Amino acid sequence: MKILMYSVRDDEKAAIKNWADKHQVQVDTIAQALHLTTAHQAEGYDGIVIQQRAKVEDGVYPILQQAGLQQIASRTAGYDVINLALAAANGLKVTNVPAYSPHSVAELALTHTLRLIRNLELFDFRSAKQDFRWEGLQAKEIHSLTVGIIGAGRIGGTTAKLFQALGARVIAYDLKERDELKSILTYTSKEELLQQADVVCLHVDLNPTSENLMDEAAFALMKPTAYLVNECRGPVVNTPALIKALKAHQLAGAALDTLTGEEKFFNVDLTGKELPSKELIELRAMPNVIITPHIGFYTNIAVQNMVDISLDDTLAILQGKKSPHEITA
Repeated sequence: MKILMYSVRDDEKAAIKNWADKHQVQVDTIAQALHLTTAHQAEGYDGIVIQQRAKVEDGVYPILQQAGLQQIASRTAGYDVINLALAAANGLKVTNVPAYSPHSVAELALTHTLRLIRNLELFDFRSAKQDFRWEGLQAKEIHSLTVGIIGAGRIGGTTAKLFQALGARVIAYDLKERDELKSILTYTSKEELLQQADVVCLHVDLNPTSENLMDEAAFALMKPTAYLVNECRGPVVNTPALIKALKAHQLAGAALDTLTGEEKFFNVDLTGKELPSKELIELRAMPNVIITPHIGFYTNIAVQNMVDISLDDTLAILQGKKSPHEITA
């Protein structure tokens, strides 16, 4: 049995080797993503694992089917880069890793929130100019705030627990209310959440119902003293609307670990080069905006789990078993 993993980073290789040795399965790796130019490299393999932000082109699926493959495993929670209908039409089962480490993303949401409410980005901006005054940058304390969680699933639920443990009032909006969370948060409508929250944290999947979830109308409902924290997917936020709201002081600031079009610049060394996104340039120029390059997943535990779970799912399907993480259109 042979498995090929695409888009492999150096920091994943130890975990991959450990899994391969444990299961006595040959696992080969390449640094490139799965595209039309690299799909043929899957020939001779029984299974493949991917991780990428760019969409898999439509022409890739028949190539994989002709190579005799039965599945595509994504070692991420998000799977919007895969066309589920085309995968199914070409006999390919799709799996993801829905909970590689909820704490990894939730802790970044907490970190971003603490930086925002303590005005640390603004202090950094001043300090860089050798202005060490603290006038006008009085902070807020987390236990005095209402934190709104949009998307209270595995990650959002973990985020809620962290904020509640620090004394914050937590409210949430989700189409599926979980009884086990009702002791630490209060479910409400999206509109009421936006009106009440001092911090709005986004933890939803990217799908047709969540794209542009935060638009001009949503920002208009928020307090001018409130903050937005996005740890899910870029297109959930309408970036031009966010920039407009920030410039109009409709909200106090934002922390963004993901942006629309991020595959062009996140995890890319652009030192000394012109940035490929006008919106990124505008956001970076704002001292009340924190931008991190989609690092919510990037912890030792999360990376290990992403490798192990995706390979476990691949092996299960190749052995004729059913993966608990299979996704259907």
